[in-house]
Amino acid sequence: MVPTDDETAAQLQPDIPHAARIWNYWMGGKDNFAADRAAGDAVAQVYPEIVLMAKQSREFLIRVVRYLAAEAGIRQFLDIGTGLPTMQNTHEVAQSVAPDSRIVYVDNDPLVMVHARALMAQTTDTGRTMHVQADYHDPERILTEARKLLDFSQPVGVMFMGVMGYEPDLKVVSSLVNRVLEATSPGSYLVLWDGTNTTPSVVEGAERLAQSGGVPYILRSPDEIGSLFDGLELVEPGLVQIPQWRPDGEAEWLDAYGAVARKP
Repeated sequence: MVPTDDETAAQLQPDIPHAARIWNYWMGGKDNFAADRAAGDAVAQVYPEIVLMAKQSREFLIRVVRYLAAEAGIRQFLDIGTGLPTMQNTHEVAQSVAPDSRIVYVDNDPLVMVHARALMAQTTDTGRTMHVQADYHDPERILTEARKLLDFSQPVGVMFMGVMGYEPDLKVVSSLVNRVLEATSPGSYLVLWDGTNTTPSVVEGAERLAQSGGVPYILRSPDEIGSLFDGLELVEPGLVQIPQWRPDGEAEWLDAYGAVARKP
């Protein structure tokens, strides 16, 4: 259900920092409030690389979606935890390669839903785009809604891009990822990246985020992130820092690891 303007306004809670809006701020966007900017600045003071991570995460998305559409032949994408629209969103990248691509975006932020109205209108003549307002803790709702556009008897690219740290229990994370993948056909792909606890400054940054009122974000080890790909076939170069996944130029060092893997 798409909220009305009054319902959306009531849900926005501008005085409470929200993940999607903080990320939008780090990426140089304008869809954020003072509380989001304050929380973002608090993190950047101790971990300035967070701004680079935000931008590099979008570059990773662009490269991954282009690979899936151009080389792996994927024509359906389920982007869970999409955040606010910025540059080169999933449907824009996929449909620039394969105009008939279908994309389902999922997010629980009402502000994202507002932007989704415009986002859904920006598609190709043959492609389709839709948005589902849902939390990734409710995979059954996500799958039910996604089936209105996607054919799960055909391969789907499932994407969790820097969002799984909001669930503190790794077993729950694994269960959520597996539940979505179980619904997909062989030949589908999992794309997942997340922040890692690989330097003291990024750990302090996560602590600052929680102290400033943001939702706590759990940083995990690369091995823990890698465990989410168990049973899948990793695409070269495997699990790496996201700037190092098939880079277009020189790859930078970041506390963020990700991979692309095929469901056999």
